[in-house]
Amino acid sequence: MTIRRSSNDRLVLGPLLILAVGTFILGTDGFVLNGLLPTIAADLHVSESVAGQLTTVFAATYAIGSPLIAAFTGAWDRKRLLGAGLVLFTAGMAGQALGESFTVVAVARVLAALGAAAFQANAYVMASAIAPEAHRGRALATVAAGMSVSMVLGVPIGVLAGNLVGWRTVMWGIGALGILVALAVPLLPSVRVPTTGLRDRLAVVVRPPIARVLGVTVLAMLATFGVATYLPVIAKDVAAGAVLAWVLVGNGIGQVIGTTLAGRWTDRLGPDRVRLISLSGVATALLLLDFAVLSLPSTIVYALLIGGFSGMLMVPQQHRLFSLAPDAPSVALGLNGSAIYAGGALGSAVGGTVLAVAGPKWLGPVAAVSVLLALALSARREKQAPAHDRVHAGSERPAEAR
Repeated sequence: MTIRRSSNDRLVLGPLLILAVGTFILGTDGFVLNGLLPTIAADLHVSESVAGQLTTVFAATYAIGSPLIAAFTGAWDRKRLLGAGLVLFTAGMAGQALGESFTVVAVARVLAALGAAAFQANAYVMASAIAPEAHRGRALATVAAGMSVSMVLGVPIGVLAGNLVGWRTVMWGIGALGILVALAVPLLPSVRVPTTGLRDRLAVVVRPPIARVLGVTVLAMLATFGVATYLPVIAKDVAAGAVLAWVLVGNGIGQVIGTTLAGRWTDRLGPDRVRLISLSGVATALLLLDFAVLSLPSTIVYALLIGGFSGMLMVPQQHRLFSLAPDAPSVALGLNGSAIYAGGALGSAVGGTVLAVAGPKWLGPVAAVSVLLALALSARREKQAPAHDRVHAGSERPAEAR
């Protein structure tokens, strides 16, 4: 399928930066919320465990809402959908800032999640559509870098905001940033993806190649969240309290570096090889987890390395999905977002069970098994793929940009 473009085939950074700022805001919302949970719990007169369910509500809404939004808005201009998503996200942030009860804040969290689902997957669709094929990986990495940078800034912002301005002011601030990006959305080009029936769109997930890619995402995120959720327990002897923030910042810096390298390497080596490097590195790091947390310096270095390897994964995953579903790219990328959140929910549950039954020393090995399963799933796909596809996937351009 061809694409009609009025611009030449070079990477246009302006639109990509708008999309990256949008993903930065969405990522900051998630990380800041975790840092503010004790304050939110006290303000809403609930326990911290109950306040933590706000994260669960967001993840479940995103996982379910993302593919449905993609299915029901297939004929929409992606620019229009990006703007609508930011408006809904901002409304959710305002609802959280104004909510006086847990129920009201939870409902507002649902609105924010629906807005995030509408924006995030389509930001990657937009980036893929407006970039020439030779630079598609770099374009995806630019947008993904917004999320990675939020990991570096989100934790310190959350710690400082809890002490200085309060969680409601932070929600207002994130909402204000959402409005600013929404005002910049009209500057983006118009992009439309092929329109198919609802049944065909929802059937995307059962296509074996796509199901395998999504399975890799779920297994990898299960491992990542299975350890990250319980990092305060794993590293309590060397990085307790506020010191843990520096470990998380190190992980975020690693994510930024990994995402940046993934963009360049995906264009140069192809998505499958970059995914292999990512998963192999994460599996090795998880097996060494217990040795890495014996001192603070080694823990910070470890966080940087595992952040780098894990940060390499999503760009080749998105690149591959965009190529596998030229008839429904927004659905495929939306499903990948759902797979991320589904893996996160599974990881938290599995990690909690391992922690209760076997203790923290087993979290790393169990997570490594999940990554090894992801590697096996990747190897099966590589074996079945044509040679030229393994070198550089994505010969079709499944969108129309004006």
